Amino acid sequence: MANRKSHDQNFKNLILDYPHEALAFFAAEEAEDLTPSVKITPIRQEQLKERLGDRFHELDVPLLVEWPDGRREALLFTLEEETDPNRFSIHRLAHYTLHLSELFETERVVPVVIFLHSNQNIAESLHIKSERHSYLQFSYLHTELSRLPAKQFFGSQNIVARLNLPNMNWADKDKIEVYASAIQGLFALESSVEKQLKYIDFVDIYSELNEDERKAYQRRYPQEESKMAGLAERLRNEGMQQGMQQGMQQGMQQGLHEGIEGALRLQLKLKFGELPEWVEVKLQQASDSQLTHWLTRILSCDNLSELLE
Repeated sequence: MANRKSHDQNFKNLILDYPHEALAFFAAEEAEDLTPSVKITPIRQEQLKERLGDRFHELDVPLLVEWPDGRREALLFTLEEETDPNRFSIHRLAHYTLHLSELFETERVVPVVIFLHSNQNIAESLHIKSERHSYLQFSYLHTELSRLPAKQFFGSQNIVARLNLPNMNWADKDKIEVYASAIQGLFALESSVEKQLKYIDFVDIYSELNEDERKAYQRRYPQEESKMAGLAERLRNEGMQQGMQQGMQQGMQQGLHEGIEGALRLQLKLKFGELPEWVEVKLQQASDSQLTHWLTRILSCDNLSELLE
């Protein structure tokens, strides 16, 4: 399973790639009137750090929602992912929400927390008071993914819900069906090949199919498995085609090498993010056969070290 930093990055990518769908799923109570014409703008986290310091979780994704007709004041959503509910602090979230309110000079701020796991002791509200007066009341929207029944979302047209099926509640006997429904939803609701590759990895990370389960999936869902393999082959061919075009100017062999290397580098960045220096060195030093070998293994590997051994 990915570490905490990976969870943060996984969900940050998901929210920024699908902001409308993320709000509809994770903040349904406030998102009912968010029509497709509503403009959603991610606010750079780096801008907030300068004001708020680094004591907040890595995943703080503020989204500014604006209505084009101007009849409604803009609404600011802030979404956080909490892998371990025991680390959650409602006081910290309240502090962060107040700072956002001050920073953007608005009282229309909606705090949203995504709990990957459940805990009965999660504080859902905060009330600062004395015997005589009430001084602060604070609550937030939250989704405990592991409590949601996965089968309820098998037919969902919300891609964020479908991709999170492995994070929901399901019986062990349904694991392969859950995985298949997530993949089917991805292919049905996302047309971009690059994003399909990117979120196949998301589903893989949270499904954690073992070798036997993956073979069972391949037997039961050959059409989807064939499409997954075809994506990798298509990207590889596109890279080689690009390399051939470059080769007409730079020499066929060098162009092919750069095409394969470029296709591999693109897939690595989609799956693992920015590449460390040691990976760049390996790519630059690799032969055509090594690059092609890594390209065919990328879907089945969960980390860079395992892939590039």
